[in-house]
Parts: sequence; structure tokens; C-alpha cells
Amino acid sequence: WVADRYRHCSVRGAILYLPIVAGTKLMLRADNLSVRRGPCTVLAGIDLQLHDGEVLGVLGPNGAGKSTLLAALSGDLPAAQGQVSLDQRPLADWSGPARAQRLAVLPQSSSLEFAFSVEQVVGMGRLPHSSGQQEDLRIVAAALQAADAQHLSGRNYLALSGGERQRVHLARVLAQVWPGGAGQILLLDEPTSMLDPLHQHTILQAVRDFAGRGAAVLVILHDLNLAARYCDRVLLLQEGRPFLLGTPAEVLAPAPLRAVFGLDVLVQGHPERDHPLIIIR
Repeated sequence: WVADRYRHCSVRGAILYLPIVAGTKLMLRADNLSVRRGPCTVLAGIDLQLHDGEVLGVLGPNGAGKSTLLAALSGDLPAAQGQVSLDQRPLADWSGPARAQRLAVLPQSSSLEFAFSVEQVVGMGRLPHSSGQQEDLRIVAAALQAADAQHLSGRNYLALSGGERQRVHLARVLAQVWPGGAGQILLLDEPTSMLDPLHQHTILQAVRDFAGRGAAVLVILHDLNLAARYCDRVLLLQEGRPFLLGTPAEVLAPAPLRAVFGLDVLVQGHPERDHPLIIIR
């Protein structure tokens, strides 16, 4: 009966059973994934599945392997052991255009040194598609609105602030897998790092809404309370290994946070929302 109603993941010898949402299908999956940089193993023992309609947050100290995990899941880094698969096919077997129509990646930093307009930058997300100019223009406008960047339309990208550029690049990856239905995947590396508190919540709500349409989202975050509020599951990494994977209530608890971050925290229920509120003592 467990196999019928639950999916499971191994966490340091333990099994976590998490409810399967009706209609869920496995999409992007890592099995016993390890990554090496030179002689060093920087990521190991990763067994992970992304699911339609889910936001999976990845947390951990600096150097824990978060960006390495994202690069391996996107195919930018080869696996030293194990594999990454998309729809039960090795990711390496997918052609570049076919993969780009399904999977969009927002790296930690995006460099662009040409004086493109904002619409041209966002329109780069439509390059893997053959949807036509008019449809692409409609999608670019919709993606800018979803990323709370519609007011930047017509601006020179190089004239934007760091936070504005970050929102434009988020719109670009949203446009790449628009409208974000089942089967579409977003991998986001610290999308809130250059944003003020208001826009941190605005952007993560946009990501949450995108998942609500059926897309699967993996997002690397540093803010524990943002992860608690916007993520369905949280993966806690420590020194390139998975420490704990589960719901925010299971992972963002005093014992795991002390073990991984060295933080002494008080965890309470949010007074208005059903998620943990983490207070550093």
C-alpha cells in the first residue's frame, strides 16, 4: 500500500515517505549522482526526483554543493557516478533544442554585455521554439509581467540595476518554458540574491504561481524563512552530501539547522500561515 500512495527518498539510511499528488509523474531525476572537480568529489549520494506542480528548495552553507547540484541536473556538469534522467531517458540523450523546450536554467549570475532591449533579452528564451513572432511577443510580455518587470519594457538592458537585470533574466527563463504546464522544469540558482525584501517575495510568489500551473521548480535559496513559505519540499545539503529531505516543517527544525548551519534557532508556527517561522536566537 505504501508504493501506491507514497514516494520515498533515502536520507542517511532513513526513508522519508511523502504523499504523492494525484496525477504526479516523475520528470527530472538523479540516481546516485556524484560529481567530481579534478581529484575532489564535490557532490555525492544524490537521489532526487522533481515532480509536476512542486517547488523544491535547496539549502546549505556556502560550499555545500548547491550550485554544483543545479549544474549537474541541467547537464552542464558531467556525472562521475550515477545519472540524471528526464522522462526516464538519460539527460545526455536529449538534443539541445528538445531539452531547452522542457528545461530552463537561471544561473547564479548572468553576464550580458550587449545593449539589447529588455524585450530582446527576454525573447532569447524563445529561441528553442518555433512559435512565430507574434506568439513570442505575447509570451515575452506575459513573462515580464509574471516577473514583475513589465515596467522595464523598452529599456536598455545595460542601463538596469543588478536587481532589475535579475528580474529580466527570470522573465527570460519563464518565457523559455511558458506557460509552465506539466512537463516543464525550472532550475533557479539564488533568484532573490540581489533583490530587496518586497521583490524577493514578489519573485518567489511568481515562481510559486508557475508551479501552480503544473511546472516543476528547483530553487536554491539562503533565506530559511523564504524556503519555509514558498517551498513544498526542502533538501538540506552538507559538504556535498544530502543531509535531510522533507517538508519545510521536517527540515527547518532546530536539530537539522544546528547540525548543518551551526545555528541555534527557535521554530514557531507562522501566526497567519501554515508554515514554520525560524527565529535565530
